[in-house]
Amino acid sequence: MMPAAEAGFFHVGKTVSCAALFLLLAACPKPAVAQATSAPDADAMNMAHMNGAGGAAMQGALGPYAMTRDASGTSWQPDSSPAQGVSFAAGDWDLMAEGYINGIYDVQGGPRGANKTFSQSMGMLMGQRPVGERGTWGLRAMMSLDPLMGANGYPLLFATGETANGSTPLVDRQHPHDLFMELATTYSYRLTDKSSVFVYGGLPGEPALGPTTFMHRLSGMDNPEAPITHHWLDSTHITYGVLTGGYVHGQWKIEASAFNGREPDQYRSDIESPKLDSYSARLTYNPTADWSLQTSWGSLHSPEQLTPGVNEHRVTASGTYNLPFDDNNWATTFAWGRKMNDPGHTLDGFLLESEVVLHDKHTFFARAERAGEDELFDGSPTLGGQVLTVSKISVGYIRDFHVTGHLKFGVGGVVDRYAYPASMDGAYGANPTSGMMFVRLKL
Repeated sequence: MMPAAEAGFFHVGKTVSCAALFLLLAACPKPAVAQATSAPDADAMNMAHMNGAGGAAMQGALGPYAMTRDASGTSWQPDSSPAQGVSFAAGDWDLMAEGYINGIYDVQGGPRGANKTFSQSMGMLMGQRPVGERGTWGLRAMMSLDPLMGANGYPLLFATGETANGSTPLVDRQHPHDLFMELATTYSYRLTDKSSVFVYGGLPGEPALGPTTFMHRLSGMDNPEAPITHHWLDSTHITYGVLTGGYVHGQWKIEASAFNGREPDQYRSDIESPKLDSYSARLTYNPTADWSLQTSWGSLHSPEQLTPGVNEHRVTASGTYNLPFDDNNWATTFAWGRKMNDPGHTLDGFLLESEVVLHDKHTFFARAERAGEDELFDGSPTLGGQVLTVSKISVGYIRDFHVTGHLKFGVGGVVDRYAYPASMDGAYGANPTSGMMFVRLKL
């Protein structure tokens, strides 16, 4: 059982380097930032790409479509999604940088809750350039200072998965992300004005499994809490060893991955040895500029370090709708994931989240989740091994202030409420309320 309060502190000195990078980019002359409300004409887009031009005509990393369609790994989002971060050119390279630093005070209620003050961050640099008349080569690097929050992460009721010390599971806590979140490369070859083939490799990287990961999903990226359905939907976004191949034709994409099925270990600052012992496939369809739909399947070999004899089959399906209006944007995602443990239970998780950004100053977000859990009471003589359905709803708000150029400072908060079987009241209390207060710097 976690203590009622936990000491925490901001690692200000260690985040200065990230803040300095943000300030440097923010002070630069304002370059073009990609925006798209519909897929551009392929010929115009390809011509701009060959000329090294940035902006709305910049080609996607995996084929001849608007770059705003690209999201985490090889996943897609709606074409109408506003680009995040700052885009600029350097010779033949089109580059984009994005990131944030959060300072968070976390209060999780009830007997199993805890308090913690910590920092949370992500910085990403992406680049791509033409290779010959039809090829596009891309590089990505994404890093986080999350390991500085400590190996046991932060309190988050009903979150499960991974370990802090290699011997006990994390329960009611969210693990920190690794220092290296993505070090990946892509190559695509344009077959026609509407089709292409591509390969993606990462150490670490993200296989073709699940929706866009929550840190990059427009419908929930500003919520500082990880979804409790993370390990149903997108937990493979940091995978030490990924090789993906795929085909794009117009609004369709089909792809398959071989990857390392094991979750990252408790050593959050190293690069683990790659393996290709697991497999996945994903089909994605963007029927209009405002929609992105995907379904995927994966076979994960021994995903959890503490239960090496358990394999997992995973199925996911999701839809994201994005609505730009005036200078505002509203994004919504519904996602379902099913974990079929072998041996073990079949567990379903559902997520519905939505976020609206008004005038780039006011952000309102909400998330509702429902999941079948079987890890909350390992070792308990009464509840151990049972599948217990828990639900969570979160609502939050952020007020942003533009500091300079592309850098903005925000103040926000999120409040959580839950529903679960009465048999869990003794462990969690009858009606706990949790939440976070936070400040942030964001590109």
